[in-house]
Parts: sequence; structure tokens; C-alpha cells
Amino acid sequence: MVTDTNVSRLYATRLRHALDDVGIDNALFEVPAGEESKSIDIYYALIGAMLESGIKRNSLVVALGGGVVGDLAGFAAASVLRGVDFIQVPTTLLAQVDSSVGGKVGINHDAGKNLIGAFHQPSFVLIDPLFLRTLPQEEFRNGLAEVVKIAAALDADFFHLLERQAPRMRRTAVRLLARVIHRAVSLKAAVVARDERESGLRKSLNLGHTIGHALEAATDFGMRHGEAVAVGLVAESRLAVSAGLLDVDDYLRLTRLLGKCGLPVQVPPGIAAKRVLRALSVDKKNTGAGPSFVLLRKIGVSLIGVRLPDPMIQGLVR
Repeated sequence: MVTDTNVSRLYATRLRHALDDVGIDNALFEVPAGEESKSIDIYYALIGAMLESGIKRNSLVVALGGGVVGDLAGFAAASVLRGVDFIQVPTTLLAQVDSSVGGKVGINHDAGKNLIGAFHQPSFVLIDPLFLRTLPQEEFRNGLAEVVKIAAALDADFFHLLERQAPRMRRTAVRLLARVIHRAVSLKAAVVARDERESGLRKSLNLGHTIGHALEAATDFGMRHGEAVAVGLVAESRLAVSAGLLDVDDYLRLTRLLGKCGLPVQVPPGIAAKRVLRALSVDKKNTGAGPSFVLLRKIGVSLIGVRLPDPMIQGLVR
């Protein structure tokens, strides 16, 4: 089992005792909480710990935690002994609706986020909204950004539901959250089933992420992923309006919904424009000269592979 220092004190002992009770040999590997654990050093240490524990080809890796733990543990599972099975037990809303579903695993590089990784599908994903009761409020908001993104990119009816229910979406609203999570996961899983390796349709799920990932890299990952994606959604939608692709009313609906969720809608002050533009230049989604964007055509419909003039892009981060 792989977990982090925050989740370990809440759930790891309980899970280990449950495994012990049914006679399953297990070992626990704990990594520091935070994005910094998606590093080559932590990955190498985790691989070493797995090998020292006697991991075999028929062993199972359990990723118990948020997106960082899932990405790190999944990448280790994909590469140790040329690949072993793993399951995801996501404990954050962000991981439940996004990173635990789809098989993308990996670690960061100084040049940018998720630049080292693989596609390695989990054998099983266990999503329980009750985990969210112990989630800090700011991390709960992080997850809401990905929920809004999925709805904006793929499903106008789901987006309308979120507009109606936003004031009631709290960590303790288990029934509502179960409904929202189920819809978000169903939408993402359907896309992944049609395009596992992100050669076409799945790229629509990168809405808000081109600028979002650049903001994370420019702040040395000090900016939370959901916050960066929220700002990216607004910034990229503003680009879509400027390019004549998106109606202003849809742009305003998106901005209002993110605000209702307590998410930022503007690039925070103090972020160096040069660092953001440099991060855009090495984004893993690039296939040619300059960044490629996913832009909204309207709520529920997105366009992939859109390239824009440099002055338009540079104006967003100045």
C-alpha cells in the first residue's frame, strides 16, 4: 500500500488491520504529502522499498490517497518488474472524479508537470464520498474545479445541474456528492473507453489544463491544481471569446459557477509571465510549434487542437 503522511494517520492502520484479519500479507509505504512527492527521487525510493519488501509479479499495489499518491503509486506499479496490478482508492474529490479514472500515471519534472509517465489502467477503483468528510475545504474546492471542467467540456445538462446545486455542494452532502461524482466519472470513463491513449476525443478533458499546468509549473507547484485549472478555464474561455468561438454569455456562466464554488477566476498577482510562457512551450500536449488549446465552442461542446497567435496568448499572462 502506498499513501501519504496525511492519509496514513486517518485510514492506513484501519486498512492494514482489515487485510491482516483476512490473512493478506501487506506492507505500507508512506510518502510526504504534497505535489513534491511526484519527483524522480521519491519514485526511485518507492521502487526500492517495493523491491526490498519482496514484491512479485502477482503482487497488488494499492494507492490510498489523492491524485499525487495515485499518480506516483500507479507509475511505480507500471514500471516495477515491468508492471504489476494496482487499484485506486482515492480519498480526495479531485482524485475521485479525475486522476483515479483513466490510467494516466506519472511524476513531474522541473520543466513541467506529468512529463514522465505511462498509461497503466487500475484493476479496480473504489470511490467512497465518506472519505471527503475529512478533506480540508480548500482541497474539496480543488475537486470541484475538475467537476466543472468535465461538465463544461462534455455535458450541458450536467453543467446546468451544477449551477443549480452549487450552494449545496458540501463535503457532508453525501447523497448529492454521490450523484455528482457518479455523473462526472461516467462521463470521463466513457471518453477513456473510446480514446484511452488520448489520440483524439480524450483531449477534450484537457480543457483549462494548458494554462492551468503552466501556472502550476510557474509557481513551482505552489498553486493547487484545481485552482490553476479554474483560472485556466476562465483564461482559455476568454481566448475562445476573443477568437469568435464562444458566446460571451457562456463565458460568464462558467465564470459565475467557478465563483460559486469558491474558486479563483484570475491569474494571481506576482506570477512571472515569462515562466508561464516557458511552461506553455514544454507542455506535453504540444505536437508542434507553440501550445495547443482545448477551447469551448459552447457549454458542453469543446474544440481540440486549437492554435492561436502568440500575441493573443501572451496577453493572458501579462
